[in-house]
Amino acid sequence: MGMSAASGESGTGGKGGKGGAERARERLVVVGGDAAGMSAASQARRLKGPDELEIVAFERGHFSSFSACGIPYWVGGDVTDRDQLIARTPEEHRARDIDLRMRTEVTEIDVAGGRVRARDVDSGAESWTSYDKLVIGTGARPIRPELPGIDAPGVHGVQTLDDGQALLDTLEHTRGRRAVVVGAGYIGVEMAEALINRGYEVTVVNRGREPMSTLDPDMGRMVHEAMEGLGITMVNGAEVTKVLTGDDGRVRAVATEDAEFPADVVVLGIGVRPETSLAEAAGLPIGAHGGLLTDLAMRVRGHENIWAGGDCVEVLDLVSGQERHIPLGTHANKHGQVIGTNAGGGYATFPGVVGTAVSKVCDLEIARTGLREKDALRAGLRFVTATIESTSRAGYYPGASPMTVKMLAEQRTGRLLGVQIVGREGAGKRVDIAAVALTAGMTVERMTALDLGYAPPFSPVWDPVLVAARKAARAVERQA
Repeated sequence: MGMSAASGESGTGGKGGKGGAERARERLVVVGGDAAGMSAASQARRLKGPDELEIVAFERGHFSSFSACGIPYWVGGDVTDRDQLIARTPEEHRARDIDLRMRTEVTEIDVAGGRVRARDVDSGAESWTSYDKLVIGTGARPIRPELPGIDAPGVHGVQTLDDGQALLDTLEHTRGRRAVVVGAGYIGVEMAEALINRGYEVTVVNRGREPMSTLDPDMGRMVHEAMEGLGITMVNGAEVTKVLTGDDGRVRAVATEDAEFPADVVVLGIGVRPETSLAEAAGLPIGAHGGLLTDLAMRVRGHENIWAGGDCVEVLDLVSGQERHIPLGTHANKHGQVIGTNAGGGYATFPGVVGTAVSKVCDLEIARTGLREKDALRAGLRFVTATIESTSRAGYYPGASPMTVKMLAEQRTGRLLGVQIVGREGAGKRVDIAAVALTAGMTVERMTALDLGYAPPFSPVWDPVLVAARKAARAVERQA
């Protein structure tokens, strides 16, 4: 669990070793033991054996390579065992000759000296480790506003498995059954459902017009209605001003300017920011959204032997052409594969993203890709919209359920800009059709000719996405 004194920690960089002797192998140092960092380490190990490349990885927490996306489903009881969320344990990484040091936090990156300083979380011992190549996978940190009472017992963020366990412990030992979720993004919505499943009375306080700000408000309204259908109390257009505590110091309520909402437990689902304090202190380039800036090979710009990936970087939005911060595990794993290939002597690139995401509330599936209306306006794009109602299967086939598809297309060219889908079973993953079309730069007119699979159990003869594309194409023609 602690830090090893081996591997030349006091070395003066990648080219020198103990006593100044030339090392026969390079050293790759990875900061962060989750998706991006350990995917990079594993891919680099596939390409180069331990006799060519030494890999040292640092993780400050108790777990490596875990699924943060699965935490709400663990809290809600859909996933019964925490360890089901762990893709690869530290022991499994070490068995592949990756020196993964848990409970060890990197506190400084010395770019000029080619080394990092790390501290054993339990003992406080510090030492330096030199590197030839460095991977930064420090992830993101939950937004925790500086409000009175925000650190009171019973107030929980949900970012790591440790956070999930702490929340479960609170739920088990709290007598009351009232919960307040602050924020209605993916985590907020999923945690609200998890708490309902746990038998809690749930209020969601959201400063936006509707939940799921990744959707346009007209589509978010459907999520709002579904949440209320579950028994969740939605409070939109409200911002928390303080957390109130009882005589025992524990949380007892959440306050806005206009009201108080009793709470025995509070879950923060306000969002995350890139964790780039280490990188910024080291003088590495930071973008407008707070994430590290990289090139197509995921190299930190201006630094040949430093890579970064996952929630700590900004990525190119292929639709708008602008840099964005989109913290998703899908991207982090792909970043890691690209980084590991390059660090291992191969060549790979990460071209960018279109911003695809899918979630659910009970049996309501929620999906989006590309730009929302406000994203398109911010990018200076003129667009048309089309919204259609359809069904997941042929209308006469048993189990057909309604879905709503909203599509944005560029006004003159007809280029697809974005798609949002809200519906029941079979709705969410249809967004992948649009994600491929966006990546290919297709027009909505061209989309109408896509040769999609059809049979009554799976789709109407015109798939809902294609129906929306037809309507959008007509809107483009009218604006021509």
